[in-house]
Amino acid sequence: MSRYEEARKIYSSFGVDTEKALNTLKDVTISVHCWQGDDVVGFDSKESLSGGIQTTGNYPGKATTPEELMADLDKAFSLIPGKKKLNLHASYAIFEEGEFADRNALEPKHFKKWVNFAKERNMGIDFNPTYFSHAMVKDGLTLSSPDEEVREFWVEHGKACLKISEYFAEETGVPCVMNIWIPDGYKDIPADRLSPRARFKKSLDEILDTPYDKSKVYVTLESKVFGIGLESYTVGSAEFCLSYSASKGITPLMDNGHYHPTELVSDKISSLLLFNEKIALHVTRGVRWDSDHVVILDDETKEIAKEIVSHDALGRVFIATDYFDASINRISAWVTGVRNVQKALLNALLLPTDKMKALQEESSFTELMCLQEEMKTAPFGDIWAEYLARENVKNDYFKEIKEYEEKVLVKRV
Repeated sequence: MSRYEEARKIYSSFGVDTEKALNTLKDVTISVHCWQGDDVVGFDSKESLSGGIQTTGNYPGKATTPEELMADLDKAFSLIPGKKKLNLHASYAIFEEGEFADRNALEPKHFKKWVNFAKERNMGIDFNPTYFSHAMVKDGLTLSSPDEEVREFWVEHGKACLKISEYFAEETGVPCVMNIWIPDGYKDIPADRLSPRARFKKSLDEILDTPYDKSKVYVTLESKVFGIGLESYTVGSAEFCLSYSASKGITPLMDNGHYHPTELVSDKISSLLLFNEKIALHVTRGVRWDSDHVVILDDETKEIAKEIVSHDALGRVFIATDYFDASINRISAWVTGVRNVQKALLNALLLPTDKMKALQEESSFTELMCLQEEMKTAPFGDIWAEYLARENVKNDYFKEIKEYEEKVLVKRV
């Protein structure tokens, strides 16, 4: 008997159908962020990173052209099982020789090569306006700026991105999630907390007044607790973003690095599901702050997945990854992080959720704890190995990535 069949029997004894779990996982789409491959640099600006974003490390082989980034994504995708989407920032616009459009004037044509890339690989595209690393970020502010020229520039950028997002959906046949996040805030204690948020609200209202097909584009709004250089006040706080999303009927997005260290996104998911048709997640790993470390199979990642699966919400949650580490092989970072999100989902799918819920309702807490602990040593690894085999993806990916590094990455200037 194979290891999978042995493991299947063990899970069956707990009332878990491993075949159902595997069939469910293969249909879950993970939106993979492009910016791991080039340290969030993009192609439209020579500005240094700003907005509280910092990438550390100088591992060789960073992608510096669209062609290199696409090749690296292909290598990563070949080692990641399951369904995937491509997640782009607006700063990854690709211009023809001699052409340039500033962010307030971006058009669908500037992303045609990305559309071709996605269509050839049968995947959709998600999108993010880029409100950082640009000369028009004045005093750390964009959509909340008191400088009307600055504020209007970024409003026009948001409107342009809505049109581009709709273009992605129409071309790929897959709805596009367009996520708005701004870095706006202050380093020290502000004299006026209300006015910047009022201007941010006005800017969002103006962007969303642009007609768009809501069946094709899901606008999401992402909050943050603080960032480098804006430690005392963030305009787009959790309370603001949740309240605004609810008032406008758009989708709230939670990044699990964007809260105080003692706050857990896994605990917030059930609350948001009660009040929203859909929610969105950026899965990352914050170490003491929003440091965007590669996702590992840690307790919080598993808890996030358990909340999604146990509430039968896989069809209601947009799952994307968001991290960037320049201290290690960037392709390995992609593969490791996305696989760990998938592992967490499989772990959740292999739990006897109905039984555990029933024990909680019966106040059978002793039996519940025993069952929860027993499941921690169930042969999860054998089910994961079977999933990879069915997806025709290697379990050991390090050797292949190392070969790609030696043949391709280290030769880049």
